[in-house]
Amino acid sequence: MNNISIGRYIPYNSKIHRLDPRLKLFAMVLFMVMIFLRFGGTDTNYMDFIIYGIIAIVILIIMAISHVKLSMLFKQLKSLWFLVLILFIFNLIMPNDGPYFLIFNTIKIYHKAIYDTAYIFIRLLLMISLTMILTSTTTPLDLTYAIEWYLLPFKIIKVPTHEIAMTISIALRFIPTLLDETDRIMKAQASRGVDFQNGKFKEKVRAIISLIVPLLVSAFQRSEELANAMEARGYNPGAKRTRYRVLKWKLLDTFALILSLAFFGLILYICIAKIDLVVLITSIVG
Repeated sequence: MNNISIGRYIPYNSKIHRLDPRLKLFAMVLFMVMIFLRFGGTDTNYMDFIIYGIIAIVILIIMAISHVKLSMLFKQLKSLWFLVLILFIFNLIMPNDGPYFLIFNTIKIYHKAIYDTAYIFIRLLLMISLTMILTSTTTPLDLTYAIEWYLLPFKIIKVPTHEIAMTISIALRFIPTLLDETDRIMKAQASRGVDFQNGKFKEKVRAIISLIVPLLVSAFQRSEELANAMEARGYNPGAKRTRYRVLKWKLLDTFALILSLAFFGLILYICIAKIDLVVLITSIVG
């Protein structure tokens, strides 16, 4: 459970940490849109992986600037291998056409099954990287301010924007807390003889129940303690609020916004114009 880094803020004085949280949230949305674009046709599927490679390089540069360690990302992947295996088996048993990669006994492993699995895995990897960068470089309070700022237009139709932003922020903040609690309960149950790894299916179900029940009780206790603490400090979501820290847009934010929009425009142009980068680079070099 300690391998999960999403939701953990890492205090550091990097340029990414100093950026406005509204910009970071907007940039993450732009990158998410780029990830879900389709760049290749039926005969140019490799273009998807080329563009994803370019996006991955940019994300790695951002991670280096923000001092987010690559090992943190690798720790996230440990929980994805089982999902990748399920996706591969699912794509393998689905009817496929075209050339196959190899034959194992009577099972044909098609190129399309490998491509679809890698395609989904890379998308998940890039999205996890973006989410990890956002939560590692932005405090939960700043993230609440950013979400609330984007929800301001909905106040016209009486949408409780502050409550929504606060709920999202608390949910993100409590992800690592609940994971730490899960790890603590697993160790406590293991010391009492509960085996989460081995045993029959019925025994594993009992072991999971012995984990879920105290975890739910602990989660409700923590939520009640948080609510009591907020009420004791006079928190009133309907009252007019003031802020100790006011978000200010700086020159660095403008520069980062221009870079984000320029990169998004470039990727969008490549997608719309169906530009083959391999042919383009070959023609330039040649």
